[in-house]
Amino acid sequence: MHKLLARQIRKYFPADFAQQDMFGAFFEAVSKSYKDNDAKLEILQRSTVISSQELSDANDILRERAASQKKIIESLERSIASLDVHSDSKAVEITEDRKSFDPLALAKKLEEQSSEINRMSSEKDLLLKNLEERNEALNDYAHMVSHDLKSPMRNINFLIGCIKDDEIDNFSIETLDNCKLISENLQKMDALVDGILKHATVTRAAENRVQVDVNNFVAELVKTIYVPDHIKIKSDDALPTIFVDRYKLELLFKNLLINAITATEGNSDGEICISAKEESEFWQFSVADNGKGIAKQYQEDIFKMFVKLEDDFKATGVGLALVKKIVNSYGGQIWLKSCEGEGATFFFTIKK
Repeated sequence: MHKLLARQIRKYFPADFAQQDMFGAFFEAVSKSYKDNDAKLEILQRSTVISSQELSDANDILRERAASQKKIIESLERSIASLDVHSDSKAVEITEDRKSFDPLALAKKLEEQSSEINRMSSEKDLLLKNLEERNEALNDYAHMVSHDLKSPMRNINFLIGCIKDDEIDNFSIETLDNCKLISENLQKMDALVDGILKHATVTRAAENRVQVDVNNFVAELVKTIYVPDHIKIKSDDALPTIFVDRYKLELLFKNLLINAITATEGNSDGEICISAKEESEFWQFSVADNGKGIAKQYQEDIFKMFVKLEDDFKATGVGLALVKKIVNSYGGQIWLKSCEGEGATFFFTIKK
């Protein structure tokens, strides 16, 4: 049996309950439900981190290959321009400098560069194919493991509810508190599994892009989030209308807003500001808060999977990693500016 449950049950359940037949069946059900759950969750987390790193590494390689190809193409364009100039014998008089022009050498150079482009394109296609296969396998694995984890969690929650309904009059306050603790742990585990699944599948699902008025969208979204009375959320009137998948945009803003609310909970006059500005090829958004801020040494890791700055019971360490993945899927970037004790501002871009 899971150590936490075993300890709580032995410590707080009345001794005579353990002698009843129904509790024997209950203990066995709990034990079976929690079997290998920790190991499966650890494997799922490790696999997701590895996949995210592989995707990041692959993107870096592709960027390098694209930059190299761009240089080759520019070189080709210069060579072709040179060939055009030197081949127009009627328009330009032959000079000593032109006599040194070697068409065969240029043709050979063009052939070499063409071969290099074809080779790099083949390598890029192979890399993309391998990456796609790995992510496909990871997504399938994430679905399988999440089902194995969610099923016993539902069973335990159902059994806890049945016992509370049947024995509520016999439970002490401490026993009820520990039943609540079990339910809270199950909810946290459920949220973690959901977060992992969203991260694994958010860019894989078919997109349903629509025109979204971000002003109205944010106003509606704020109504679905718990915001303490001492925290005010403001937004610019000039937030744009953009062509995106509404579900992805909701995940993006919701995680950033919840992160900002958590950061400003200790501020008696908390404030969160959402703004946007237009650039030539993209929209740049920002979500700023006047909360506790993020120390410099943690800012590079904040977007990694399962990274949490504090040992918050409710935090899963998936939210900002999910935000980064969504932003990247729209060809954008995300970064932050923050000083400890002086609030934080998260910036992200979405291509037009």
